[in-house]
Order: sequence, then structure tokens, then C-alpha cells
Amino acid sequence: MSANAFSAPGRFYKGNLHTHSTRSDGLLDPEEVCKRYRERGYDFLCLSDHFLPAYDYPVVDTSAYRTNSFTTIPGAECHALATEGGEHWHILAVGLPLDFEPNRQDETGSKLAQRCLDAGAFVVIPHPEWYALTLGDAQSIPGAHAVEVYNHTSQVRQARGGGAYYLDALLTAGRHINATAADDAHWFYEGDRNRDAFGGWVMVKSERNEPEELVEALKAGHYYSTQGPSIENIVVAEGTVAIECSEAIQIMVVGRGSKNEAISGDGITSARLPLKKFEGSWYRVMVMSEDGKLAWSNPFYC
Repeated sequence: MSANAFSAPGRFYKGNLHTHSTRSDGLLDPEEVCKRYRERGYDFLCLSDHFLPAYDYPVVDTSAYRTNSFTTIPGAECHALATEGGEHWHILAVGLPLDFEPNRQDETGSKLAQRCLDAGAFVVIPHPEWYALTLGDAQSIPGAHAVEVYNHTSQVRQARGGGAYYLDALLTAGRHINATAADDAHWFYEGDRNRDAFGGWVMVKSERNEPEELVEALKAGHYYSTQGPSIENIVVAEGTVAIECSEAIQIMVVGRGSKNEAISGDGITSARLPLKKFEGSWYRVMVMSEDGKLAWSNPFYC
């Protein structure tokens, strides 16, 4: 999980990993959802409808909506009892087989997450702030690959879209786990049904824009997450990290506790920051654009 996406082969593809349609509680049908992402310049989409009996446990086949430049990954948002707060688990599984079996009798969140992993999925802990997940919750699904560091719908609807604090607490506890940003779009807003979409995505480094290769790249950590800014390159050498990015007002490296390094300015596009503060621990890179939007690297480990 500590592999540097920027030294991996291939090119970056833009995609959203968390989206809903009329196959569960979204307001647009799968074809229209795929069309909207394709027309906004996305390279791929995972339609992740709620894997619940009320919706007949959908893993939606979106292969008919692929084109020469746009692909889809089958997946679902899976549910089981119970988090430490007594809530139904939300487990995002990207790359599930279409015939993934419905929940088994008395299946716990831990067992369901493991079954998703065994089926080959990239497993994400979504919107931890939205329903107040604990560190104990994350410990119960030790194979999860990533935490949603940003969930756009949770931010738009409840101002609870963050996940950075949860991610950092897991990293400080010794967990090696990555970050994702996603929409979780449901198309709830009449008159402006795009309000809960196109707000957070991943840029995945892969040699081809094909479902299986994208899932493997995600598992390898060959991607970064963003609300808009781009990270062009990260090079770690001789006790420093060199970052190249789109125009920004701040480039940051953050780590355990309050440890950080940063530069600020107008229209800055590069930085070289020392790593001495982070020795023996972890750090991650963030870029902030003038409008306050962020991009997040996956963690690095010293």
C-alpha cells in the first residue's frame, strides 16, 4: 500500500467509485448515471447501489454503457450489523462479481467485508464521519484497503463529509491503509440534480482503462484523490519529498499528531519539503487550490 503511484507505469484515469441509481435509492437510472459521468469527462465509474434485500441485492451490470473511452466497474455498497454504535455497516466493494451472493444468515460486517475481499474487491470504509465510526469498527475489518477521506454527498447534505481524522488515527495506530474521495451521488436535488455529484474522485494510474486493471491499481495504491487540484508528481529522495501540482495556494505534508511541513503562496506549482519530522512514522501529501479544494496522496511510510 505504500507504493508511489507516480512511479508506476501507465497514465492517470479519472473515476468515481461510489454512486447510486434507481436500482437502490438513487433518482436516476443506471444508463443516465453512466451518461452523466461520461459526459463530464470521467474515464470510469463504479455504480455501487445498496446491496440490500429491499432492492433485491443488486450488483448492477453496467457493461452495456461502456464505450471506447469510458468503462465501468461492477460493485456495491454492502450492509450488515453492526458497528460499535449499533448502526448497519456500510462497506464499499469495488470490483465485485455480478453473481456475488446475498448476505448470509446472521452475517456480521466483519464477515461480509472479508467475503468481499475474498471475491476480489477493492474494499473501502466509506463516510466514517457521517455515521461516527470508531477505531474499533475499522479494526473489525482489517483487510479494508482505504478510507473515504472525502464523501461529497455527506458534505453537501449533512456537512459530515470528512475522513482525514479517521484515516490519520488509523495510520497512527499502525494500520497501513489508503484514502479515497468519492461522490456517493444519489441525484437528490430537484432542479439541480448534479449538486451531490462531481465533487470528489480518484485519479488511478494504470496501463489500460479496463475494469480488472483499474481494480488492481487501486489495490496497489496507484492513485490519488481529489476535489479538483491535480498532483502531477511526487518524488521521495535524500530526506525530502518533491511535489509538482496544478496551481495551488498551499502544498502540505502532514503526519502523526501535529507534525507537518508546508509552503504557501499564489499559484505555486511545486515544493520540496524535508521529511526529518516524519522519520519512523508515516506522512501524506495534500494540495490546496485557491478555492479551498484539496487533493490527497496516499500515505507514505518512513
